[in-house]
Amino acid sequence: MASDERVYLSIGSNIQPRMTNINQAITLLRQLPTVTVVAVSNWYETEPWGKRDQANFYNVSVALTTTLAPEDLLAELHAIEHLGHRERKVHWGPRTIDLDIIFWGARQIQTDRLTVPHLHAAERNFVLLPTAEIAKTDPQVGPQVQAMIAQNADQSWIKKVGNVSEKDD
Repeated sequence: MASDERVYLSIGSNIQPRMTNINQAITLLRQLPTVTVVAVSNWYETEPWGKRDQANFYNVSVALTTTLAPEDLLAELHAIEHLGHRERKVHWGPRTIDLDIIFWGARQIQTDRLTVPHLHAAERNFVLLPTAEIAKTDPQVGPQVQAMIAQNADQSWIKKVGNVSEKDD
C-alpha cells in the first residue's frame, strides 16, 4: 500500500534527445508496481547549474507515492538512469538523464547515499519552480518549497516550455 506522503523528484536531461530521455524515465517510473505518479509539472528549459559550459537542460518535477523505502526508491531511480545510459564522469556535467529525490513529505533523511530535502534544492530554480507548480496543495511540501523560493538567490534563467511530453526536440 502506497504511503500518503508525496515524494517529489526532479528529472533533467541535456544530452539529445532530451525530451525522449525524460519521457522514457517517466514511463519507466509509471511502470514500477511500487510507484504511483500523481503529477508531472510543465517542462522547463534551463541553463546549466554549477558547471555552466554545457548544453541547456530540460527539467520537470514529478510527484509520486510509493510503498518503497527511501533507499529502495533511490536504487530504482539509479536503475532508470542506467537504462537511460547515464554516465557519471563529470560532477554536475552533461547527462542523458538525472533523477533526484527532492522532497519526501515532511521527512528529513540523511544517509551516506541520500539527503532529503535534496542538499541543493534551495539553490536551484530548475528544482523549485517546477516543484512549486505541483506541490501547491501539499500541506507537507508546499510550505517547504515556498520558504525555499523566498530565500533563493539563484540568478540562472528558467523558461517554461509547457507540457511537451508528446513532442521531441
